[in-house]
Amino acid sequence: MKHYIREDHFRHKKALGQHFLRDQDIAFQIVDALKETGYSVLEVGPGLGVLTQFLYPKFAGNFYTVDIDDRLAKIIPEKFPRVHFLHQDVLTLDFEKQFPNGVCVVGNFPYNISTEIIFTVIDNVKFVPEVVGMFQKEVAQRFAAKHGNKVYGVTSVLTQALYDVKYLFDVPAHLFDPPPKVVSGVIHLKRKEVPMEILDNKLFRQVVKAGFSQRRKTLKNALSGLEKELLPAIPEEILGLRAEQLSVEAWINLSNDFARIKQKNK
Repeated sequence: MKHYIREDHFRHKKALGQHFLRDQDIAFQIVDALKETGYSVLEVGPGLGVLTQFLYPKFAGNFYTVDIDDRLAKIIPEKFPRVHFLHQDVLTLDFEKQFPNGVCVVGNFPYNISTEIIFTVIDNVKFVPEVVGMFQKEVAQRFAAKHGNKVYGVTSVLTQALYDVKYLFDVPAHLFDPPPKVVSGVIHLKRKEVPMEILDNKLFRQVVKAGFSQRRKTLKNALSGLEKELLPAIPEEILGLRAEQLSVEAWINLSNDFARIKQKNK
């Protein structure tokens, strides 16, 4: 396992995607972007506490951190005695049990699981009203991309179906320890107050993933692998389009049409 050794001899674990932010101003901006105050707050991947130092006093007894690193399970509670440290993989966290009244998620997310973290949030949308997270810039841009953009894809549609997503700012590599090989980006997610109804979430994801699986082809070809009875439901004006040309609303409407047909044919 490769390590990066700091002057204080803390060894960053590459396998855990550890690139710790060391810029105080950026840390403050990330924390300041978190607007909801009526919920608990969960910091994912606290590192050595650069965000924690601002979150800890702001959210007091309602502040939690989560990390799988055994060393941080000792370091963070020593630095911040009133923190609720959850020593586990965030991807296995039971949000309903741990945060039945809701929790806002914030963090410099480990690059190697950053997309999975957002999918975990999506799966727990009922309990997560707001997210402020840092990702590799290209990953952050995909979450925030609008239709018609070449980086608009599956993650864009699935996330924006439930959250309003805004790209906030870039973070250059030299502000991390160790510096990553890429620029980072911070995004803000706010749960939609009145989201469009999705009749079948599993089918919605299936349709979106199928559509973008061959993004250079028209939807007539990309969706040809769907169940045969669903294909006639695709409007003619959509068949000739490519996946990135459909808005989030259009994807929801399309999957709902399919859901109605499946229900009718039962």
